[in-house]
Amino acid sequence: MTDPVEDLPGDVTEEAERLTRLARDAADDDEAAAYRNRRDELLAEYGFVARVREDDTLVCYPEDWLDEEELVRVDDVENTDRAAEVSLAGRGEQGDYESAAEHNADLADQVRERHGGVHGANAAAFADFMSNHYARPMESATDTERAEFVSEYYPRNAWPSEEQREAVERSLELIDETADRQD
Repeated sequence: MTDPVEDLPGDVTEEAERLTRLARDAADDDEAAAYRNRRDELLAEYGFVARVREDDTLVCYPEDWLDEEELVRVDDVENTDRAAEVSLAGRGEQGDYESAAEHNADLADQVRERHGGVHGANAAAFADFMSNHYARPMESATDTERAEFVSEYYPRNAWPSEEQREAVERSLELIDETADRQD
């Protein structure tokens, strides 16, 4: 077992989510197993393991949380913030992941080109959030989704600099302004 890192890097969480989605959408069992194995190997490099809860949420948590029966007893864990949770809902009832991800990445690139690296990095983080959690264009986000991004996803998964944190609200405004120029 690898010594677990304190927090799982955001890009590793995102890749674990991507591989989990690919496994879920795979055409056959062998393909699905290959995606799950790759995800599990990636997380193991950081001392984490993955489980998909019944509510369609991917949970990545430190391997040292497992007991002898391969179960996690949350009551025995002192700091549950080390776990990363990602909703896998989004494909189907909410939108098409691939087209949302492509659209959002393009829009984030435009924000970066027009408004600089800090706003571009924030836009890229919001693009990942909206693509992965809601499979919708980021300019369609509700106020509740934006609040969820700023208070929950952003600090735990984006690893923002102080400058990015100070600019995040303005970055969200610039995303909408940039999207409006496309129309």
